[in-house]
Amino acid sequence: MAIAKDQLQQIIADNDINSPSDIYALFKDSFKDMLQELLESEMNASIGYEKNNKEHMDSDNKRNGYSPKTVKSQYGEVQLDIPRDRNGEFEPQIVPKYQRDISGIEEKVISLYARGMTTRDIHDQIEDLYGIQVSAEMVSKITDKLLPEVKEWQSRPLEPIYPFVFMDAIHYKIREDGRILNRAAYVVLGVSLDGNKDILSINIGANESSKFWLGMLNDLKNRGVQEVLFFCVDGLNGFKEAIAAAYPQAQVQRCIIHMLRNSFKYVSYKDIKKFASDFKAVYKAPTEEAALSELEGAKEIWGKKYPYAIASWEQNWDVVSPFFQFSEDIRRIMYTTNIIEGVNRQFRKVTKTKSVFPNDTSLEKMLYLATQNVKKKWTQRYRNWDLVLSQLLLLYGERISEYL
Repeated sequence: MAIAKDQLQQIIADNDINSPSDIYALFKDSFKDMLQELLESEMNASIGYEKNNKEHMDSDNKRNGYSPKTVKSQYGEVQLDIPRDRNGEFEPQIVPKYQRDISGIEEKVISLYARGMTTRDIHDQIEDLYGIQVSAEMVSKITDKLLPEVKEWQSRPLEPIYPFVFMDAIHYKIREDGRILNRAAYVVLGVSLDGNKDILSINIGANESSKFWLGMLNDLKNRGVQEVLFFCVDGLNGFKEAIAAAYPQAQVQRCIIHMLRNSFKYVSYKDIKKFASDFKAVYKAPTEEAALSELEGAKEIWGKKYPYAIASWEQNWDVVSPFFQFSEDIRRIMYTTNIIEGVNRQFRKVTKTKSVFPNDTSLEKMLYLATQNVKKKWTQRYRNWDLVLSQLLLLYGERISEYL
């Protein structure tokens, strides 16, 4: 509610306001006075008459003084006088009984935690802004309230079909029994029939393995995912077999960017730029036949010097080549796991202040909060999704139509 300009000028003059700190002090005092008035109004409504006006009493209940109460607010600590009644029936709503924090401080702590701030940073930030001290233990207790929400999110029902599913893992360190252990956060991202992206699952496990991924895939089935057309993954050994065991009809597309990075391990730094340029002709080819021809050309140039770099493409061609049979709109979605690596970059951004997490639960909470922030930015579906879906219907009609 805006205040008229002449009223603001009068407030400034009456309160000798000359600086931002004067404004803050006025807000704090006004906030306290307004709370106190609201409490008095609640008491009037509760006992049926205004203070010092007993002639209109509709109840045998009476006022019975005040109880002092200190509450935490966005303006720091505020001293209030809570009205009492003789029968003990008054239940204030504006400042409920037993509540001493009306600042929304929990939401602020969770918001700062979601952005990767350390408990020390959160303590300093809250104290600087609101004059309230929040210990590391308090931050942990506040964020622990998220755990039921995290568990519910991890087990929520999913849609019966996702045309595209991307899977990748990001690695962290946690402390357990005085030892520093490696952990993998297994991330699954799906694209729905509406063309919208969603993070389907994040689970914390030991170092990345196909066995753990199989468990993740079975979890997707248990949560209702009956059909996946394409899995887009990196080159983990056993990935293809794990997918085939859970979703035997799905096609596996190896990430082209991962393939290039793996090849670069065998290529001298001075040759990487030219090598990458030659291989761009392979994965940008219009057909699989043309791609094989380009691969032969690259082999003639680089095969003798870097045989292992070429061999990895030949040995994995069955999971490299599926995208060649589709149009550019579909290729653009499935040929790389960049979309999920973009999510992982956001995860790294919020976790970079923590070289070691105290436990798996702490890591789970932070990744869950980061996930919710990432999803807020996904406001649009994939480009040209109508064309993509039309082509998928022509190719996989029976597997899709029942879910439309």
